[in-house]
Amino acid sequence: MSTEPRAPSLLDALIPVAILVALLAASVNLFHDDSSYGPNQIALLLAAMAAAVIALKNGHRWRDIEKGIIKGISISLGALLILLAVGALIGTWLLAGTVPSLIYFGLQLLSPGLFYAASCLICAVVSLSIGSSWTTAATIGVALMGVAGGLELSLPITAGAIVSGAYFGDKLSPLSETTNLSPAVAGSELFSHIRYMLWTTVPSFVLALILFLVLGLGIHGQADQARISAILAGLSGTFDIAVWHLTPLAVLLVLAIRKMPAFPAVFIGALLGGLWALVFQGPLVAKLAGDDSLLAALKLVWRTLYGGISVQTGNVTLDELLSGGGMSAMLNTVWLIMCAMSFGAVMERTGLLRRLIQGLLGAAKSAGSLIMATIGTCIGANLLTADQYMAIVMPGRMFKEEFERRGLAPVNLSRALEDGGTITSPLVPWNTCGAYMHSVLLVSPADYFLYAFFNLINPVLAVIYAYLGVKILRLTPPQQDSNP
Repeated sequence: MSTEPRAPSLLDALIPVAILVALLAASVNLFHDDSSYGPNQIALLLAAMAAAVIALKNGHRWRDIEKGIIKGISISLGALLILLAVGALIGTWLLAGTVPSLIYFGLQLLSPGLFYAASCLICAVVSLSIGSSWTTAATIGVALMGVAGGLELSLPITAGAIVSGAYFGDKLSPLSETTNLSPAVAGSELFSHIRYMLWTTVPSFVLALILFLVLGLGIHGQADQARISAILAGLSGTFDIAVWHLTPLAVLLVLAIRKMPAFPAVFIGALLGGLWALVFQGPLVAKLAGDDSLLAALKLVWRTLYGGISVQTGNVTLDELLSGGGMSAMLNTVWLIMCAMSFGAVMERTGLLRRLIQGLLGAAKSAGSLIMATIGTCIGANLLTADQYMAIVMPGRMFKEEFERRGLAPVNLSRALEDGGTITSPLVPWNTCGAYMHSVLLVSPADYFLYAFFNLINPVLAVIYAYLGVKILRLTPPQQDSNP
């Protein structure tokens, strides 16, 4: 005769979290920059085991816990496929001259003093157009990181600018998955949701741009023109540089705008990059393949899809800019995401996460404190479940009834889900978004955290609005939603 599992106590819920925090702190302290390459994964698995032991103590069966882990990992499979496709895309776009051409033109057009703000703005426009922060970072973002290296600018600040712009556009684009998911969970209408988000999103972005402009004020003369000239010469000497090599990028943007799913769109972009390399980069392909035959060239492109590209020019900076990519480069991130999702799945499946949140509802007496509790829960879910979709769906389900009971319009909830869930996801190193940005930009979220100004300002501004009562919409019977 089976019995229902016991409800977890608050102590039960806190123990795995405390273990995870302690292990992650020890990981960073002991392994420093290498903490994301194995130590963090072990910390997440040990914390997941601790949560599972507590669940077993409360009467859960291992089979049910295991099913929860499998379901949790399955949620991330789409992201993992995209991640592998992005690795292939970066490799072939390097070989095709697409990224080198973007770097070449960027070094000529972007001045050091305006670079951080311009990077943020460029990424915002692209992400708003295509609705994908991931695609923006993997294409324009990779090129901008290369330009920053050429201009001898801070890579963490550049990464922060890219993340800020990419998530601003992603958050407001009607093509974005999270922008559609949040109102669907909360019960609001898409364009009402977007209009309501403008009140917190636009001021936050303007403040971020101002901060990036301030950071650029003192670096007008920092760039070494001789060094930039050497990099430009190295680029043109190694690759055929031309505007038409940006065609794979243009095709990918069109596919994204036309709402093709991310995985096939990115993989088509990767294959097009391989074709472009065969057609336009013949001398380089023959040199890297060690043979000028078609078979050797095809073998090189195949290898680039999974192993990336390594270029030796004699210029160390240029070699770093032009080498990388490949699906294999993403495998560590895949490992990190799977371990993080395992921990989050155990916490969610066994009721430990819900127990952590129960106290928040009791403490949230006013509309402002309820919105703050929602944003805080989204941030906590990003930390504990390691996935931005979970950080939107779970708090949305938990707080929806309370928002309705207090007469608050659904757009209040949907905006809070984005302000807390979507925006903070790339700031967590073991979150799917943070791990992805690390793999693509090659800068850890721990390093760019303080410079992702938009992602830091937006949740704070949302909480300030909530407590001041700014743009808190009430339900007016019989209307169930309101336009801001």
